[in-house]
Amino acid sequence: MPTLKEIKGRIGSVRSTLKITSAMKLVSSAKLRKAQQAIESMRPYEQQLQRILAAATGTPSTESAHSVLGGPQIPGPSTESAHSVLGGPQTPGPSTDGASSPRVIIAIASNSSLCGGFNAAAIAQVRARRHSGDVVYSIGRKMADAMRRDGFPSPADYTALSEHPSYAPCADLVEKLSEDLASGRISEVLLVYNHFVSTARQTPVVERLLPAAASVIPGLDRTSEMAGQLGNDDAPFSAPVSGLEAIPDAIIEPGRRELLAVLLPKTLKLKLYAAVLDSAAAEHAARTVAMQAATDNGNDLLEELTLQYNKGRQQKITNEILDLAAGQTE
Repeated sequence: MPTLKEIKGRIGSVRSTLKITSAMKLVSSAKLRKAQQAIESMRPYEQQLQRILAAATGTPSTESAHSVLGGPQIPGPSTESAHSVLGGPQTPGPSTDGASSPRVIIAIASNSSLCGGFNAAAIAQVRARRHSGDVVYSIGRKMADAMRRDGFPSPADYTALSEHPSYAPCADLVEKLSEDLASGRISEVLLVYNHFVSTARQTPVVERLLPAAASVIPGLDRTSEMAGQLGNDDAPFSAPVSGLEAIPDAIIEPGRRELLAVLLPKTLKLKLYAAVLDSAAAEHAARTVAMQAATDNGNDLLEELTLQYNKGRQQKITNEILDLAAGQTE
């Protein structure tokens, strides 16, 4: 049985831990609000971009593949139209050594722990889809460390991007990978991260970033119909946009193909940046929940230790009284 001194020491230790977990919960809650505001500020830009893309392609715009505030979809196969607009190969070409081109995985996690199963869920998704020869770009120290131990070191350091999301590094990475795809050095780019659903729920998702899937522009999978429309700037393109105002009597100059060649890369850059923001929000939400659970468990443990200490102290006092009473009787 532990002594009163040992119990008192454990009580002090639990109280110190409670101060840390409570502070981390407050900090994570504040960061979560900032992350949500950052995502919210992107929504008008994303909506307007979707309206323009819908008008340019002549297709209705439903939920985008990566709705900034909605749930992302698991991407379907890429389409010929998307490839031609981006200037990439119709099918993955062979690499210079004759072997098939490697696939790239952009994996997003956090720089620190104490966030429940947040990092483990993303790492498990990467390991489930990773193959020998793949290249993994790790965003976040925890993901980079796990992939390095598995023999997939990241070609570049993106640990700062996880803690401080920024558009410029995301845009540079998408440009580099787009060039690699167009030259046939890589065959595909997958995006793995945790999607923020609510404070209590974060879901790991996998999306195709490159080649541009049909889900980037809803309706682009109608390859036979769209192939002719993209080359014909005079074709009618009245496009009702779900949840948004349609663009009436839009005039596209110099042409649809040129417009899409500019807007599609911007969409892909926004997609990666939004995924980084989404992962950051999910991380702060997971840490808030984890620290709240740790605080609750600490309070329960503190009550048990305090009760145990009081019982032991009362027993000690009772024994001392009994000893005094026995001494007086003698």
